[in-house]
Amino acid sequence: MCESCNTFPLLYKGNAFLLMHLWGVKNEAIRDIFKDTNEMEKSKAYSPAEMIQYVPNAVISKSILEKPGGNISIMSIDKGEGLIEKVTPFDTYAQIIEGEAFIVISGDPNLLASGQSIVIPAHSPFFVTSEARFKMIVTVIKNRYEE
Repeated sequence: MCESCNTFPLLYKGNAFLLMHLWGVKNEAIRDIFKDTNEMEKSKAYSPAEMIQYVPNAVISKSILEKPGGNISIMSIDKGEGLIEKVTPFDTYAQIIEGEAFIVISGDPNLLASGQSIVIPAHSPFFVTSEARFKMIVTVIKNRYEE
């Protein structure tokens, strides 16, 4: 448990089918998938990599901000896990904050290391994979004209 970052006390075991649908978890056999929908405390400084911890064989998602116009989430993805291919109607900004991962957009692989980011265009198929665990921040800005 990470008492300084308030990660695990806020986590709950979500409905695995729902989370696989939302995030497209690569390993469908995962039983321990967590999603924390409580926003981070405002007006408080955080170190992004310390906001979320790794859980073996799991994909963890924590909301930083969740609003009708978009959301910012932080994810930890354990070794051998990833996100299956999906298409979203909105541009998505992904930033690796720890480790490295391949973000494959429309068949083009992009290896991102810690500190690097990429914009995934709306309506483009993409998936995320890595041989090692990693953490990333995902930002989706919803524009009512792009739906």
